[in-house]
Amino acid sequence: MAAGAWTLTNGAIKLIADGTVIPDTDNFKMSLHTSAGNVAVGSTTFAALTGEVTNTGYTAGGASVGVTSSTTTTNDLTVAQDAAVVWTAGTTDLVAKWAVIYEVGGNVMCWATLDSGGANVTATIGNTLTVGGTAATIFTIAVP
Repeated sequence: MAAGAWTLTNGAIKLIADGTVIPDTDNFKMSLHTSAGNVAVGSTTFAALTGEVTNTGYTAGGASVGVTSSTTTTNDLTVAQDAAVVWTAGTTDLVAKWAVIYEVGGNVMCWATLDSGGANVTATIGNTLTVGGTAATIFTIAVP
């Protein structure tokens, strides 16, 4: 199973461009959501998202994720994960469809389907679900 690409929300570029969100200094979390959730390109705040995973191996609100930005050309900005985020399924299987990266404080930046075909993914009891990796590109904002 391969994950889908990260999708920026409609407001993410503006939030970065106007300095509301600063990838290198702000705190971010990654949350998991089930197929019952409302994750979409129009998502704006974490509080408005539904369908968050519940599992003894998952903490509500998700886990911290470090992000770093770099200028890849004169005009382009690439944002990458510092390290993978790993959850271990607790006393039941951990089932999720989407991963969401949001700024602590609420602004949703991007989301990805955990299976490029749109299916749920399952980590069985005691096994792990890993999203991303060290220096894994989340998105690039290319300016012509």
